Amino acid sequence: MRIISICPSNTELLHYLGLTDQLIAVDDFSDWPESVQSLPRLGPDLSINMDKVEQLKPDLVLASLSVPGMEKNVDELQKRGISHIVLNPNSLEEIAQDLITVGKYTNRTKKAAQVVNKYNQFITEYTHISKGIFNRPTLYWEWWPKPVFTPGKLNWLTYISDLAGASNLFEDVELASVQTDWEDVLNRKPNHICLAWVGVRQDKVNPSLVEKRPDWVNLEAVKNNNIHILEEALYCRPSPRLLLGLKKVASLIHPEHFPINDGLDPLL
Repeated sequence: MRIISICPSNTELLHYLGLTDQLIAVDDFSDWPESVQSLPRLGPDLSINMDKVEQLKPDLVLASLSVPGMEKNVDELQKRGISHIVLNPNSLEEIAQDLITVGKYTNRTKKAAQVVNKYNQFITEYTHISKGIFNRPTLYWEWWPKPVFTPGKLNWLTYISDLAGASNLFEDVELASVQTDWEDVLNRKPNHICLAWVGVRQDKVNPSLVEKRPDWVNLEAVKNNNIHILEEALYCRPSPRLLLGLKKVASLIHPEHFPINDGLDPLL
């Protein structure tokens, strides 16, 4: 098949299904696996060049609604009559279902079932460990610093936090993404601060900036040096790579309970 992905998480999902070699083009932000970096680029995921997409004559385009504004991509695909499927997972369960769905449309049903089986086994393992953890710290996940964006209850990071033996600081807000402010975060008193700024490399995130926010020096997370700079790609994209992010944050928060993070992808 001639497949196009116009969202990084979809590109990653295709790799787990063994379909990377069938990709003919991707969006500008798709960067994993490394082999996709040599493919033709179609623009940022919010401004896909649909003329280029049409010219490439794909058999299937994987679109997404994971970021507000992507709707126009889907509308244009429909308008042009380009064969496509739209993914919009917010939970780990929905990501597993997307693997099955994409496998169905790409003649990879057997492979998809195998990947989902490993995926669910890993989640079961971490569920078993996390159920025995009673000291569950709160994690403040920061996607963007100003204005502040953080995941709410209806987001995969609430599930990741729980599996890591902790809780999402904003799990009481019935949204996938929450816009708030530094004062609100301060009043909630997080035990850990997890910085994963969308589109920003780890080495460009300065943890000392957190300490300069009004009264944040008094937070337990700051006093205990529990400020973690994490890879945006492992926490901000709804793909199976979230399990690699889970391995990392679980061993970081509860090294006494979880396996040491060896950096190996549990699905590959």
